[in-house]
Amino acid sequence: MHTYPIDEHVTVLSDYLEVPGLGFLPVNAFVLHAREPVVVDTGLGLPDRDFVKALRSVIDPAEVRWIWLTHPDRDHTGGLFELLEAAPNARLVTTFLGVGIMSTERPLPLDRVYLLNPGQKLEVGDRALHAFRPPLFDNPATVGFFDDKSRTCFSSDCFGAPLPTAELASGGDSRDVPAHELRAAQLLWAAVDSPWVHNAKTDRYLQTVRSMQALDAEVILSTHLPPAKGLGAQLFDMLVEAPDADPFVGPDQQALQHMLASFEPAAAAG
Repeated sequence: MHTYPIDEHVTVLSDYLEVPGLGFLPVNAFVLHAREPVVVDTGLGLPDRDFVKALRSVIDPAEVRWIWLTHPDRDHTGGLFELLEAAPNARLVTTFLGVGIMSTERPLPLDRVYLLNPGQKLEVGDRALHAFRPPLFDNPATVGFFDDKSRTCFSSDCFGAPLPTAELASGGDSRDVPAHELRAAQLLWAAVDSPWVHNAKTDRYLQTVRSMQALDAEVILSTHLPPAKGLGAQLFDMLVEAPDADPFVGPDQQALQHMLASFEPAAAAG
C-alpha cells in the first residue's frame, strides 16, 4: 500500500489485488481533507495489510471526524474496526442495511453510527457531501458522494477496471491506460461486478447515469480505478454501453482443475 495526493483536497491510499485471468485490480481508499477530515473506506482485510499504519502517514487518526463506508464489502472494510479504535472522535457514515451487514461479523458501536441515505447530505465543516447511489454497484448498501467544494465524485465500485500490470493498477492517473484498453476493462468490470445491468430496465438505468453526469465532477474517484481527471465523457459513455456488453462467465471446475495442475511441480525425469 502506498499513498499520494491528487490535489489539496484528496489523498489516495492505493493498493491492488492480482485476480487470476483478469489482471490487477486497484483497491483504493481515500482521505478527504475537509475541515472535518473524512476517511473513505478502509482497504483490504488481508492479514499482511495495515490500513491504520498507512493512514498515519497521511493524517493522525485522532483528527479524523468521519469514516464514510461506501459499502460493507471486505475490500472496503479491512481496517474499519482498527480505525474506529484509533479515531475515537470519528463517526461511521453508512446505511441501515450497511449496519446490518457489518453486524453479522462484529457489532458496530451504534452511538458512533451516522445513517445517511442517497439524496441526503453531510456537512463536514467547509463543504457538503451529497450522497447518491451510483449507476453500477454490487452491494445494496452502496452510497457514494459528491464533494461540492473540490467537485470530486467518490463513486465506490462504479467505473472499476482490472488492468494489465501492477504499475497501472497502483498508478495515479487513469489517462495512463490507453483509451480502448480502459473501455474494454471497464465493460468487463461492469459485467463482473454488476451483472444485473444486463437485465435492468434501460430507461431507468440511463436516468441514473444522467443524474450522476449532471454533477459535472472535475475528478472521478473509484475504489477500483486510478483517479480519473478529464475523462468524464469517456467514463459515462462506458456506462451507457454497459447493458449491451457481453455477460461475464467465470471459470468452471474443469478450468480450476487445469489451473491447479499447472501449479504442480513437473515429475522428476527417469
